[in-house]
Amino acid sequence: MLESALEYNIQRKMLEKTIKNSMDILILTELRKESIMSGYDFIAFCHKKFHILMSSGTVYSVLYSLERDGLIKGMKNSKKTVYKLTGKGEETIKVLLKAYERIQGFITTLL
Repeated sequence: MLESALEYNIQRKMLEKTIKNSMDILILTELRKESIMSGYDFIAFCHKKFHILMSSGTVYSVLYSLERDGLIKGMKNSKKTVYKLTGKGEETIKVLLKAYERIQGFITTLL
């Protein structure tokens, strides 16, 4: 039983690290599917899909960075800010999707 608990903890930490390090890509791809999302929507998405509760500080710092880079645009929607992809963000996602196989190969090589 100890081995499976250890395995679970290692997998969980790897998943959390991967999500945190890839949050910009996750946000862009989700915005491509959903068209607009708030920071809270993204936190809920991560919790529902990966069973990980991301801090609002972590999520909003990535959202602000993506906005500064011109990949997303924030807009006020009643009491919250929602974000949508810009043309530059859409082009970035297309490039990332083309590079998917190379990225997958790199990860396989790492392991």
